[in-house]
Amino acid sequence: MHPQEWQLASLHENQFKEIGEAYEVLGGPEKRSAYDQLGKSWKPGEEFRPPPDWDAGFEFSGASTDGSRDASEFFATLFGSMGRRRRPHDRAEFHARGEDHHAKILVNLRDIFDGAIREITLRAPELDARGHVVLRERTLSVQIPKGVTEGQHIRLKGQGAPGVGRMPAGDLYLEIQFEPDPLYRVSGRDLYFDLPVTPWEAALGASVKAPTPAGPIMLKIPPGSFQGRELRVKGRGIPATEPGDLYAVLRIVLPPADTKKAKKYYEDMARELPFDPRAKLGS
Repeated sequence: MHPQEWQLASLHENQFKEIGEAYEVLGGPEKRSAYDQLGKSWKPGEEFRPPPDWDAGFEFSGASTDGSRDASEFFATLFGSMGRRRRPHDRAEFHARGEDHHAKILVNLRDIFDGAIREITLRAPELDARGHVVLRERTLSVQIPKGVTEGQHIRLKGQGAPGVGRMPAGDLYLEIQFEPDPLYRVSGRDLYFDLPVTPWEAALGASVKAPTPAGPIMLKIPPGSFQGRELRVKGRGIPATEPGDLYAVLRIVLPPADTKKAKKYYEDMARELPFDPRAKLGS
């Protein structure tokens, strides 16, 4: 028996039990990593809920990115390569291309407008010398292409698992996810943001300064605008051959009646403008 195969076969039974219990309770090393991030906030007996984007930066083999792999796939990932080794008396030398690896990374929304080079740290499960599952970290310099979209994959050639014999290493596929942005919301290639306006700007129309990822612009508010109206700025969304659009969603903000003068304005409006916003509600 090949020494590496013997090492796999002779792992102590309680080591398999230890790994198996961790996998059953926490859903594998990916979820166990999320548990490590939570620290002591999780109490035994409670349902374990990982934090948002807990799988970002976790590198694994196989095509699934949703954490749905079962225990058999998990153990095959960790131990399968050992079992595929050829015995010394085999005549033919064994060759196999390395497995492709996958990971999800979080990208700043602003980086996609000009492109950027960012360093990312990935974690992957592997066996240590005692047969225990540990997390290995590595840092890569990754170019974020201009106009990349959420869910798109970046391929890093030769950054997957090493090949066997004279075959090349596999590739690493990075799935792009956007970090939450304090201003913009993403829908495909379109961007949305809330634009506060005064009641008179909405009623009478105005030109106001509005932000865009490329810099501020003057945006025209049409007379008679209403709460929630979407004003489209063509081509100011995520860049592409056909770029997305930018939508300003109007949010009418009322000035506070916190002074005598302000209260007087509201009293005059109430008297001079016979307006009933509940007229259509009936009696």
